[in-house]
Amino acid sequence: MTLRFSLLGAVAISVASGVAFAQSGADDVDRLFDAMGMPEILQIMQQEGLVHADELAADLFPSDPAGRWDRMVADIYNVDRMEARVRMDFAAVLEDEDITPLLAFFESDLGAEFVSLEISARAAFLDPEVEAAAIEAAAIAAMDETDRHEVLTRFIEVNDLIESNVVGGLNSNYAFYVGMVDSGAFGGELTESDILSDVWGQEQEVRASTTEWVYSFLGLAYQPLSDADIETYIALSETDAGQALNRALFAGFDGMFIDLSRALGFAAGDMMTGADL
Repeated sequence: MTLRFSLLGAVAISVASGVAFAQSGADDVDRLFDAMGMPEILQIMQQEGLVHADELAADLFPSDPAGRWDRMVADIYNVDRMEARVRMDFAAVLEDEDITPLLAFFESDLGAEFVSLEISARAAFLDPEVEAAAIEAAAIAAMDETDRHEVLTRFIEVNDLIESNVVGGLNSNYAFYVGMVDSGAFGGELTESDILSDVWGQEQEVRASTTEWVYSFLGLAYQPLSDADIETYIALSETDAGQALNRALFAGFDGMFIDLSRALGFAAGDMMTGADL
């Protein structure tokens, strides 16, 4: 499942109850987490975050001779903490669910291919030229109303990839402002109402950016797959287990991105306040 949140701007096992159940369930959820390539995806998200932080610094405080911003950002984007947070929330949603069909899919050859292709495409998107080419290809497919575009549209709708990512992006942007306020950067002059108004004003831009990114990413990632392969994934996503997985993914990443955004906002505000002093 692809999740992309903006940062200011990616199926219960039937066993006996008791301690043995809890341990077995936890192990199976960890198996699923790893089979889906989540640790590798988080490594790439860390790199995305570092790039975003560099862009942010260039806009807000281009001069940092002591390298203080880089040190704060490196601490914020600690991939071990990022993974721990996502694992925790992911497991909390799935602890009472039957994930047997999910394990069967993601530990199969086809499931593993989906995971490998998503990881490769996410890494490739670190290159702006690759992302731009994928965006152009997705736009052409949409205009031509290709069969693949229609299949991807069903995949996106079943997994609620647009709306959930938009909500996540707006929540992250709100958290960024909260972090800046907490740092004292606005001297108490920025109210919650001001923040909500500004963040909600970004909704159309976040929605357009999210829609563009999701279609272009999936178009690139799933290019080697057949429509029938994607339909198999869609069928899984439509099940109760598939919907639970979707909730688990968004719960995990939403919490992580809110933490990161708030911390990044605090760090940015701290840098700006220091510069003013």
